[in-house]
Amino acid sequence: MLVEGNRHSVRGSLPLKGREAVSTPVSSNSITNESDTFEIGDSTVHRLGFGAMRLTGEDIIGAPDDEELAREVVRHAVDCGVDLIDTADSYGPAASERLIGEAIGDPEDVLVATKAGLLRNRDGDWIAHGDPDYIRNQALTSLDRLQTDTIDLYQFHRPDDEDTPFEDSVAAFAELKDEGVVDEVGVSNVSAELLDRAREQVEIATVQNRYNLDDRGSQEVLDICDDEGIGFIPWAPINGDDLDEHGDLLDEIAAEHDATRRQVGLAWLLERSEVILPIPGTSDPDHLESNVAASQFSLAEDEVQRLTEAAD
Repeated sequence: MLVEGNRHSVRGSLPLKGREAVSTPVSSNSITNESDTFEIGDSTVHRLGFGAMRLTGEDIIGAPDDEELAREVVRHAVDCGVDLIDTADSYGPAASERLIGEAIGDPEDVLVATKAGLLRNRDGDWIAHGDPDYIRNQALTSLDRLQTDTIDLYQFHRPDDEDTPFEDSVAAFAELKDEGVVDEVGVSNVSAELLDRAREQVEIATVQNRYNLDDRGSQEVLDICDDEGIGFIPWAPINGDDLDEHGDLLDEIAAEHDATRRQVGLAWLLERSEVILPIPGTSDPDHLESNVAASQFSLAEDEVQRLTEAAD
């Protein structure tokens, strides 16, 4: 299933609902996203998305060395049929959002999700900061960088346990939705109890927690999402160290599908639950195509069962 696309042919223009982006060459002869679809609010997206955290410098600080390549990756993802892109104001900070806005503007047929609630420093730390005034300010900066009038999906990045009550932070997101600044609200890095508390204040469209073949720590949260029809966005969906824990099994199944470990890991997530929306990230167009290729084959029932039982 590994593929190599022609990255240098010209793709068609995208319908824009916000400010227009500058077009540059990307592949028109690429592999296509064939994952099932899921509804986030009024938007229907393919379940296999793209995580844009890696469109930054080292340690997710600053801009990447090759900004045009980063923009090309975003355009190439859309060209491959990816219509769910996930980012955050803390990626860079600001760099990832800016590059997405410059690459594609605000197309009607792509849902761009972003997050607020973390501060960064040059040491690479991720510092929780859920102050409502800060959240509201960050929404304005995200609107500008993403070149849009409304944020499609705005997620609370991480609870601020020390300084700001969880309900106060979530209330800021709810108010932004009421005011039309954001269309949908999501939460990230939450327990089942925090998810319930958030849902008491605002309709939660998605949850973004760490989850993959080896790390099932958020299984209870996923079960709630499954029952309630809430989108579950697993971050670190194909973490190399986690996949290595089951390397022999993954290699055996991958060989049956002419695939890679990571493709099998993504295929398992797509089979695991209809609400799971994997967002594998990369800064390389060829790796992007390899990820999208995971949507083009199905695992047998016994393969899914063996993988599921591997970390139970």
